[in-house]
Amino acid sequence: MSTTTDSRLTVPDIRARKRGAKLVCLTAYTAPMAKLLDPLVDILLVGDTVGMVLHGLPTTVGVTLDMMVLHGQAVMRGSSRALVVVDMPFGSYERSPRQAHKSAVRIMQETGCQAIKLESGKGIADTIAFLVDRGIAVMGHVGLRPQAVNIDGGFKAKGRFEDERERVLEEARAAEQAGAFAMVIEGVARDLADEITRKVSVPTIGIGASPDCDGQVLVTDDMLGLFDWTPKFVRRYANLRETISRAAATFAADVRSGHFPDAAEIYTLKAK
Repeated sequence: MSTTTDSRLTVPDIRARKRGAKLVCLTAYTAPMAKLLDPLVDILLVGDTVGMVLHGLPTTVGVTLDMMVLHGQAVMRGSSRALVVVDMPFGSYERSPRQAHKSAVRIMQETGCQAIKLESGKGIADTIAFLVDRGIAVMGHVGLRPQAVNIDGGFKAKGRFEDERERVLEEARAAEQAGAFAMVIEGVARDLADEITRKVSVPTIGIGASPDCDGQVLVTDDMLGLFDWTPKFVRRYANLRETISRAAATFAADVRSGHFPDAAEIYTLKAK
């Protein structure tokens, strides 16, 4: 397993990018993908989206701590430069700061990652402060919170109504004051994302937010076009779904016609 080296970006490196060069963040869940992305990004996020992307779950709520540790280990093995942040899954931190500390310690000890991320709902600022005081780097997450999908009745954008705007802004301020070194702003109105970015002293990383955030993150599999449907805020930079389907169809045809394997792809007996 890779460990932190002199060449790997650090939490202070990321914090120092406030209003500097834009931060680039993509999700990774496997060692091969981490190896491909590592030279190109500043942050590799082992997101709990792994439950939906790789395991076929309908939401992130079913993701477990064991799953996050397993995928975090894989991403650390495949990377050496980017800061690796692992999501705290639903149910692993909400009960109390001590529960969160136990979960975060396990993630960091078993993966070697540099930071964890948790969704910054009501009361989570106390948990962030508890973790930071004990040497754990925390990235916040405000706005649309996927782990709250059952309360919200779906994945719904935030900050389009005045009372909601103030709540999201307060959650962002609280996360900053509690010691979060950066925060993801997801699925909020652009002017609210801009206001948060202006008012907090730590980098903001937008997803469905604003181009004026200090950085941007996307789910890599969405960006690569591996699914039929992608959210409004995703720009597809490739159509790998079509590429993979074509390749698999060609392989199937070659097998059925007897054209695979041929002489170049099989072993033959060698003379002694």
